Amino acid sequence: MPATEAPVTEVPVSEVPAPIAETMSLLDWRRRIAELYTTLRAEGGSETAWRRWCDTRAELFASHPQSPLPPGRRDELPRYFDHDPSLRTTGRIVEAEPLEIRLPGSLSETFPARRFGVAEFALRGLRCRLDLFWLDGYAGGLLVPFRDATSGNQTYGGGRYLLDTSKGADLGGGAAELVLDFNFAYQPSCSYDPRWSCPLSPPGSILPLEIRAGERL
Repeated sequence: MPATEAPVTEVPVSEVPAPIAETMSLLDWRRRIAELYTTLRAEGGSETAWRRWCDTRAELFASHPQSPLPPGRRDELPRYFDHDPSLRTTGRIVEAEPLEIRLPGSLSETFPARRFGVAEFALRGLRCRLDLFWLDGYAGGLLVPFRDATSGNQTYGGGRYLLDTSKGADLGGGAAELVLDFNFAYQPSCSYDPRWSCPLSPPGSILPLEIRAGERL
């Protein structure tokens, strides 16, 4: 007799065990962020792409189970500086002395990481550089955190993230370069709720100017 497929039984969301629901909602969040950045890489640094990023983040923050915002504050959506095309650049990756570091965390824990290089670039006529970290623990991946002259007053004092490939936040690049678009800089989850534990920018990841682009307080 021909083989038949077993019928698929839909399980109501309310009956999914909590640990499974939590893990699958995290998977869905990361999948949607990854899909968003795939679109951003294809569209480049246009203001239209930036608005898509802002709108998608607003939707996720307001309604997704993995939103950084606690349930009672889902109307406090992210705010942004105006889009500034002059703050999109390409960083040239150069060698740096390998450095094992524990990035400071928003709570008591620290996050083991390895500095594997430095991105050199120019902004507003200034030569800038940012350390590139590969996270050894946490979720792995490339992390490019930074602070600037807005940190602590107009933006989160612990710094912002420019790239975080463990969450799919990757704007592209080549074998020895990275696209660095500060319009897509965003604040870590702990800036919204202290229950989140996030790696913060180390003392060396400071830019010598105001970056009035990306997410703000």
